Amino acid sequence: MAHMADETGLDKCAANYVALTPLSHLNRARDVFPNRDALVYGARRHTYAEYHARCSQLASALIKHGIQAGEVVSTICPNIPAIVEANFGVPASGAVLNTINTRLDADTIAYIFDHAEAKIALVDTQFLPVALDAIKLMDGTAPLIIEVADEAAGYPATGDHLEYEDLIAQGDPNHEWDMPSDEWDAISLNYTSGTTGRPKGVVCHHRGAYLMTMGTALSWQIGLYPKYLTIVPLFHCNGWNHTWMMPSLGGQITCCRDITAAAIFNAIEAEGITHFGGAPIVLNTLINAKADEKKSFAHDINVLTAGAPPSPATIKGAEALGFKIMQVYGLTETYGHVTEAVEPDDWAQLPAEERYAKMARVGVQYPMMEDIDVVDQDTRKPVPRDGRTIGEIVIRGNSVMKGYYKNPSATAEAFNGGAFRSGDIAVRHADGYIQITDRMKDIIISGGENISSVEVENTLMSHPAVSLCAVVAKPDEKWGETPCAFIELKDGVAQPTQEDIIAHTRAHLSGFKCPKTVVFQELPKTSTGKIQKFELRVVAKGL
Repeated sequence: MAHMADETGLDKCAANYVALTPLSHLNRARDVFPNRDALVYGARRHTYAEYHARCSQLASALIKHGIQAGEVVSTICPNIPAIVEANFGVPASGAVLNTINTRLDADTIAYIFDHAEAKIALVDTQFLPVALDAIKLMDGTAPLIIEVADEAAGYPATGDHLEYEDLIAQGDPNHEWDMPSDEWDAISLNYTSGTTGRPKGVVCHHRGAYLMTMGTALSWQIGLYPKYLTIVPLFHCNGWNHTWMMPSLGGQITCCRDITAAAIFNAIEAEGITHFGGAPIVLNTLINAKADEKKSFAHDINVLTAGAPPSPATIKGAEALGFKIMQVYGLTETYGHVTEAVEPDDWAQLPAEERYAKMARVGVQYPMMEDIDVVDQDTRKPVPRDGRTIGEIVIRGNSVMKGYYKNPSATAEAFNGGAFRSGDIAVRHADGYIQITDRMKDIIISGGENISSVEVENTLMSHPAVSLCAVVAKPDEKWGETPCAFIELKDGVAQPTQEDIIAHTRAHLSGFKCPKTVVFQELPKTSTGKIQKFELRVVAKGL
């Protein structure tokens, strides 16, 4: 690096260099917003002063129970206050937070406990049975179980383990937080879905999490005092880092344990919710809600959607409910969203269907990211910005993971070429906007022609009877593979025939892209709303 002629004495010191960490946001909020509501769940309300004190008590109590810097504390909790408090309390103790998907089986949880070497696990009473089954399957030392009871939701304490509120009571509300000396220190360990093998542990650092909070606040144009509803599972990319962000804005987090249309609409009405995030499946749930569940609102409700590209029909339906939709894109390896489909002013003048199609793109990079591009998979050079040439999305920036825990070969493979390789196939348009066409494994090759499952799914979603759909490859002796559509219908509609569905796609797509097989069934989904295509591929293969 170039230096000026004489920089004597111009070094980093305590006055001019502080490790970036989202923990700073809550320390500041305690002083700036002490009496504002920070955390709400049903009848429970905590101000920022109380919220900070409880996180301090959690950090102090964890240390009293033997947690040391760099060790792992796991959670198996839905969106309830304990997991929100853990986002600050665990790293404030010097430990690393590991939020585990509540829908995992005991064998996978056992693997994560072992691989992460978890010392303590905060477990909601509802998920105690699977956690205890996991411990029986472990090879290593089991974590200490702290039970998180939720009596209001019908899950009182069993009395068999130290309960979370008793743990909090053991802690010191004035405990001095263990702030990172190096912003590259790990703040969280998040495991991927593991649909093609054992999940990989994604290590995230304080710097990346801090910059995610700043970039999100800027790009989403949030402003002070937002009211955020936790629909995105807090075990998924740490809830897209919104828990860490909210204190910087004096925002209120409202926990939503059960993700149903009625619960979401009721929470928006009761708390004046201004922001939430959710996968397209959540938006479809709200769009297709019963008439007596839906509510209208006089204020703006801003929604980030991610997890899968939303169809234009989904965006249109969500806007009709009064939601301001913006699609974002990212992965566990990028702390969550790193691109945004910013809507330029001139899009408002476009025909509706053209505007919705543009909004369904993943967009451009967030301001805290350095470079996000679409490159040829062989040459690693950027593809032409013609909206046709496909390549792989690659990502560089401070909100890219440190790497995969205890897996240097997978880390090296992911970073091969000097950027994180996403595995997502996309095109880039002349305006620079990126549009996903598929995951590598989801491309259907029929008679030598590449078919984007996303393109076919968007067409299917425009059928008035279709609530959700997924398209996967079905083996075919003649063509190698053909598209097979799995369709979940809206409630109360007349069921279309396979021929009706195929005819609908033929009106919009080239013949070779149209499904040759249609199956009507409920679609398997992850807890974050992603459709589990690997299960559908097994079904299609057996048809």
